[in-house]
Amino acid sequence: MTDPNLNPARYNLTYVWLICLVAAMGGLLFGYDWVVVGGAKTFYEPYFGLDTPSLQGWGTSSALVGCLVGAMVSGMLSDRFGRKRLLLSAGFLFTLSAVGTGLAWDFTSYTVFRIIGGVGIGLASNLSPMYIAEISPARLRGRFVSVNQLTIVIGVLLAMTVNWLISLHDRGLPDNATTGMILESWNGQYGWRWMFGAEAVPALAFFLLMFLVPESPRWLMKNGRDKEAEEVLARVGGEAYALAEVSDIRTTLAAQEIAHVNFRDLLEPRLVKIILIGVALAVFQQWCGINVIYYYAADIFKAAGYDVKATMLNIVITGLVSLIFTFVAIGTVDRIGRRALMLIGAAGLAGTYGLIGLAFHLEKTGVLVVVLTVTAIAFYSFSLAPVVWVLLSEIFPNRIRGAAMSIAVFSLWVGCFTLSYSFPGLNKGLGPAVTFWLYGLICVAGFLFVLTMVPETKGKSLETIERELL
Repeated sequence: MTDPNLNPARYNLTYVWLICLVAAMGGLLFGYDWVVVGGAKTFYEPYFGLDTPSLQGWGTSSALVGCLVGAMVSGMLSDRFGRKRLLLSAGFLFTLSAVGTGLAWDFTSYTVFRIIGGVGIGLASNLSPMYIAEISPARLRGRFVSVNQLTIVIGVLLAMTVNWLISLHDRGLPDNATTGMILESWNGQYGWRWMFGAEAVPALAFFLLMFLVPESPRWLMKNGRDKEAEEVLARVGGEAYALAEVSDIRTTLAAQEIAHVNFRDLLEPRLVKIILIGVALAVFQQWCGINVIYYYAADIFKAAGYDVKATMLNIVITGLVSLIFTFVAIGTVDRIGRRALMLIGAAGLAGTYGLIGLAFHLEKTGVLVVVLTVTAIAFYSFSLAPVVWVLLSEIFPNRIRGAAMSIAVFSLWVGCFTLSYSFPGLNKGLGPAVTFWLYGLICVAGFLFVLTMVPETKGKSLETIERELL
């Protein structure tokens, strides 16, 4: 079978960029909602009286329960109703969560609205990269899917910056402020609300702009709407490209599979292996430990000897580093490949965590911990962060992509929840040194898994990848 992406085609890159950027706004909101809690926790914890590791862990990770729900239902619903409608729903949920969390009247209402936002994250984290992969030309797909990670990082940086700027309102708050002093401050009463509520602006924009993008051509064909799919693909690469793509997609869809999801296919031995690879990649991306830095950056920098104001600024610095190194991924993922970036990232994280643990063990804190933390974020940002999403959007067959992707993303959020919920207890029971060494060992295991089990997918159409894996 000839790969249609090897035929000369004049891609309408302006059109592809625009629709991919709109879809990737789901990633931006995912990033903002995911990280805003890290800066706000310094202020909302005293407000709600969260004084135990269990309550603090629940306040930080409650949104992840919603992520699990969103990821679990997204595959079934997106295969039935389409990628576009579910992304619209995610935009609405993000908006509702931002407003509701900002107006929360007690800890229960806070967690309810955080869980609602988590459902939006679960939907967007699954559907944004999948939608982008299904509409992008093969030779540029890694770059376009990596843009979703770029918008996640922009969302992370936006949340960090908003948190920092809002925290500057209490300039009279002393560096060694007690919990009571924080509670009585403007940030302790109102500032943290604005940190969450600011997300409503991009969330509403995402919801409205999603009305303007087309449905995924591969979903359209799976539901017997070949003509509409051909029209979308023609806008991407012209008539010849569209005809070749439609023909290639059709070969991966059996007639009896049109317009419904055959969940029994997920139990086929050859598909189980692919799904397990996706699940392992998803869990590794979370258990590598980097999200601890995003969620608990304030605690890590406090343990390293920094006051509240310096900690908020350090958090912004980590966001800037993440943004810069995501551009490295965008520039290299379609040239040197997915596996090489994953292997470099896993090895780099393992070594860096070893040094972070050693620094805490020897009580060498301060700027050294900041430098090592930034180094870990740099390794993660050009490897595991974007490349796992690229691989998950590529390796599953057309006919069950939505359902299989939802299993992988559900596993990702299970990994994220267990990581973030367990960190306060691990940090208190084992200490930061042993905790980071543990994450380093997980990265060594991840390196070996990628080396032995993960295929290279760069430059291949989704249909070619499917035929090779099956």
